[in-house]
Amino acid sequence: MAADEIRGPARGTAPVPLSVLDLATVGSGRTATEALRTSAELARRAEARGFHRFWVAEHHSMPGVASSSPAVILAHLAAHTGTIRLGSGGVMLPNHAPLVIAEQFGTLEALAPGRVDLGLGRAPGTDGATAAALRRGDQAHEGADEFPRQLAELIRFLDDDFPQGHPYARIHAVPGPVQSSVPGGVQSPGRPPVWLLGSSGFSARLAGELGLPFAFAHHFSAHNTVPALELYREAFRPSAVLDRPYALIGVQAFAADDDRAARRQVLTGALAMLRLRTGRPGLVPTPEEAEAHPFGEIERDFVDSWLANVEYGTPDAVREGLNALAKRTGADELMITSNAHGTEERLRSYELIADAYELPKG
Repeated sequence: MAADEIRGPARGTAPVPLSVLDLATVGSGRTATEALRTSAELARRAEARGFHRFWVAEHHSMPGVASSSPAVILAHLAAHTGTIRLGSGGVMLPNHAPLVIAEQFGTLEALAPGRVDLGLGRAPGTDGATAAALRRGDQAHEGADEFPRQLAELIRFLDDDFPQGHPYARIHAVPGPVQSSVPGGVQSPGRPPVWLLGSSGFSARLAGELGLPFAFAHHFSAHNTVPALELYREAFRPSAVLDRPYALIGVQAFAADDDRAARRQVLTGALAMLRLRTGRPGLVPTPEEAEAHPFGEIERDFVDSWLANVEYGTPDAVREGLNALAKRTGADELMITSNAHGTEERLRSYELIADAYELPKG
């Protein structure tokens, strides 16, 4: 696996490569069909403007998020793009049999050779009851502490290298490397780079020890960002994948013509998160609904705390905020997400950020 599949170029005046994390957000009055069409359009625009990669996240039982099936969405995006890297940010491995993920992402690699990333998380991406409904048999009782074993099994399926005598030695993830070793076979296109995702120190340390690239969820765990990245770098051991650490952080950012317009949009995402955290998940509210919401004192404190870690405002202000974040954390890449109601406003926000960094116009 070549390191250039992981490290991307910084374009325009950006200090590090810029990428996109999409949740296929479903706003009030909108449908999942519209949300997924927007995802495809955003991927096309991100590719045209020189963003490095486009990831989608796995979430379940959340009405305001239509990205419950990353592999399905990524196959659709692969058909609508030609050069941008596509990946999962991430697949929640405890929800799935490792062989199934190896098959799904082997298929994606065959559909879009050299463009697929496999980002893995150890959380369920939902509440406990939904997590139990996602799993069956023995798997239903497996916790996050089983993640290292599941990860090792997945990587062996991806590489097709279970040792002789192992119960799975005669099982092959297809599409995959086995096809190049059978009569008439040709060289496999390779396999997707594996990333570890996290919002605390567990995956940071594991990614470092395995020499894998690491993606940290700064957008919802900002207080842990610097400690987790330091832990990742301290634990890092060179591998066949990377000779030095590579850390990406997800960050919420929203650009508009003025501060008020930007705040109206990010407030919709903050209210949606407030409802999710208090057990009332729903569609992302409209700006009018968010502004009219009668926030209590505790709710207001949550929203203020949430928005303190969102870079929003004019394009210049967002650029300055992102630059400061990259410098403060030493991140090798910034992955921008925008959980807001407005479809056209979200698309335009990415265009404004691209303009602020003088990214190429496709």
